[in-house]
Amino acid sequence: MTKLITPAIYPGTFDPITNGHFDLIKRSSRLFDSIVVAVAESPSKKTMFTLDERVDMLKEVTKDLDNVTVVGFSGLLVDFAKQQKANILIRGLRTTVDYEYEFGLTSMYKKLMPELESVFLTPTEEFAFLSSTIVREVAIHGGSVDQFLHPYVVGKVKERVKA
Repeated sequence: MTKLITPAIYPGTFDPITNGHFDLIKRSSRLFDSIVVAVAESPSKKTMFTLDERVDMLKEVTKDLDNVTVVGFSGLLVDFAKQQKANILIRGLRTTVDYEYEFGLTSMYKKLMPELESVFLTPTEEFAFLSSTIVREVAIHGGSVDQFLHPYVVGKVKERVKA
């Protein structure tokens, strides 16, 4: 299979990165020569982890994927895409609710940057239900999140919940 040469951006808050996120990153890394995982600062969201902590976790989880780079950013995603000279966004779609939300975002991105294309990937069946929000809730209420996260991230989540 020939890979697409352009860098592709996989944006998100990743609070924390789940095995579902990692699955999409790994699958995307087989499609594109270069993937930039763009970790959004998201000041409007009350994140469990700081931007630097989320970037650190993503770098650890993706360290064996040679064509994946992790970068934190703030501001508009289209401005970040221009800065990275990228014209492809990778987005995951779990449900029709995700589709409606992403469709609205894609329409806005097209107005702001017409050359920006979105590629939608559906999750592997075992990760179809998984979200960072659900994982945080399970962890906060004392449940085990080991099967949903990379071991490094499990440790970070457990540390944060204890604190």
